[in-house]
Amino acid sequence: MKSLPFLSSSTLNPQFLLLLPRQSHAMSFTASSSSLRPVRAVLAAAVPSLSADETAAAAGDAFRRHASPTLRRSGGGVAVVWFRNDLRLLDNEALVRAWSASEAVLPVYCVDPRIFGGGTHYFGFPKTGALRAQFLIECLGDLKSNLMKQGLDLLIRHGKPEDILPSVAKAVNAHTVYAHKETCSEELLVERLVRESLEQVVISQGGAANQKKPRNPKLQLIWGATLYHIDDLPFSVNNLPDVYTQFRKAVESKSSVRNCVKLPSSLGPPPSSGLDEIGGWGTIPTLESLGLSMTKAEKGMHFVGGESAALGRVHEYFWKKDQLKVYKETRNGMLGPDYSTKFSPWLASGSLSPRYICEEVKRYEKQRVANDSTYWVLFELIWRDYFRFISAKYGNSIFHLGGPRKVVSKWSQDQALFESWRDGRTGYPLIDANMKELLATGFMSNRGRQIVCSFLVRDMGIDWRMGAEWFETCLLDYDPASNYGNWTYGAGVGNDPREDRYFSIPKQAKTYDPDGEYVAYWLPGLRSIAKERRNFPGASYINQVVPLKFDAGPQRRDQQFNRQRRPGNMYRRQK
Repeated sequence: MKSLPFLSSSTLNPQFLLLLPRQSHAMSFTASSSSLRPVRAVLAAAVPSLSADETAAAAGDAFRRHASPTLRRSGGGVAVVWFRNDLRLLDNEALVRAWSASEAVLPVYCVDPRIFGGGTHYFGFPKTGALRAQFLIECLGDLKSNLMKQGLDLLIRHGKPEDILPSVAKAVNAHTVYAHKETCSEELLVERLVRESLEQVVISQGGAANQKKPRNPKLQLIWGATLYHIDDLPFSVNNLPDVYTQFRKAVESKSSVRNCVKLPSSLGPPPSSGLDEIGGWGTIPTLESLGLSMTKAEKGMHFVGGESAALGRVHEYFWKKDQLKVYKETRNGMLGPDYSTKFSPWLASGSLSPRYICEEVKRYEKQRVANDSTYWVLFELIWRDYFRFISAKYGNSIFHLGGPRKVVSKWSQDQALFESWRDGRTGYPLIDANMKELLATGFMSNRGRQIVCSFLVRDMGIDWRMGAEWFETCLLDYDPASNYGNWTYGAGVGNDPREDRYFSIPKQAKTYDPDGEYVAYWLPGLRSIAKERRNFPGASYINQVVPLKFDAGPQRRDQQFNRQRRPGNMYRRQK
């Protein structure tokens, strides 16, 4: 998760802005207790923490290593590149294919009101919260800058792609619109609408050789979001294993990761005519133009948006700080920027290619060390692949209450309980601290996500979709396949052999925040309490909204939930 107009990659001021939607159902920041007033100022940490020169140097080095001056064009006419969730140049096959098949390329981004102004499907939360919107604004700014260095620019239009792309294609006489393919229903619907709209457009012969009559622009969709290419899987998507371990072992033994797509020395020129007809290049949106507003915050991590920052973070984490070799040992941390890679916001926006990460891991293993930690980064990328392929296999069922396994269960939609979880007012510091971090930064650790999910669905009994849609609003690293794949997994309705997974708060607190440093950071009123009591401060904190279902203390295993399923939430398969 990163940002730009207010804090670009060149900004070193560690303070950052907390961005709020103006809608009436916006995030609530009500103080949980008057006793929890901040006792000291804590400054935010920029991710990456590199200087502007260091970021530029890291990005420049990555581009140089992935350039191929020998590449030659083989096509004619104009090709459009429709940027979606692939806001990068490096390892962007749609971009390179468009360049190769044309004499001129027009990159386009559509500021879709359904994404930036709409609501989530069931509960109407803001579809894109202000923090992620700001991060995407910064990604667009960096993409535009990098395209200009390569002889192009970025055409930005506000509206639906199915309305914008046909008019753009007609204006510049484009023979093809290239884009990366998505897997979830809303994105697939837009692809279908764009294809149908392009079929209504007639372009002249232009630069197409031997063309006898006018024709329609074509939509060419290319797979490019995963580590393993869909065509290289050892099975069809419909036969994808329903257990992650089986999937992982199969692809690791039978498939190979493709090399990153090389870039030509220049991607220009853009079309020589037609741009004036559609109003020029346009401008990058601002938060205000999207109906969003901001307030200042001084805690947590501030992620800088854009491909340059993404490449800078890979350089910083792998090479400058040398953290890759200990990743597996530190990945379950919750406090600070370097307990994990923090690549996920850039992966979700497509500012960073998973294949580039893989190449850097292999380079690190060759030059420094290969161990369980270096492998584990790839292990986590394969998880990301798995959820993407699962979304292709099961379609809309990942959004349904019963999930891919069509589990029937009784869930509550108690608004007051949900809001206490959403706002970090549950009375359990570990839950409240994680939710406040999400509200303030758009990020939460993987460990934290599992804990707050388990609490919402197991201890509160709340409809898991409410949690998933709130994460959809807030997360900088939101993508539908990973978000809903993880929530169905955690709620026991997805692909998990342990369908009733339960995370005991006492055990999680003792294991992952034994001195209460994390909860004291986000709930500073707890800092004056003895370290061993910070996660369970009793009367020194607000009342607990619900009792824990299995409050047996940290000495009991989380799996006891599997032996003691509560009658009110028994699971059975749908017929």
